[in-house]
Amino acid sequence: MTRASYQYVVLRCVPRPEREEFVNVGVVLHCESAGFLDVAWRCTDERLRAMDPGLDLEAVRSALAFVEAVCRGEERGGSAAGQPPGRRFGFLKAPRSTVIQPGPVHGGVTGDPGRELERLLERLVG
Repeated sequence: MTRASYQYVVLRCVPRPEREEFVNVGVVLHCESAGFLDVAWRCTDERLRAMDPGLDLEAVRSALAFVEAVCRGEERGGSAAGQPPGRRFGFLKAPRSTVIQPGPVHGGVTGDPGRELERLLERLVG
């Protein structure tokens, strides 16, 4: 593949929005010219519990699984999953008041969107 531009958002776990604290847990990457839209995420119980000991970890994982389903166009992603990849990315990058929130949109250029997604996950989530 030739080099192509992409956009991405970092997914943040925001257990208590009123405190304006968050921890990065994933990355959604969209490369329109490659027809690529996917998410990679990683969260550990210890890291999330450090932010909020009462956090519902199953709700966090469920929200991330929903993002995964939307990216992959799976039925469990609801009506958003039935849209073209660009619209699904638009849905996922829109701000919302849930425990998982997207950060600002960033961009770059890559020859391999899948590899770039993994690189961003390592760099931005750990």
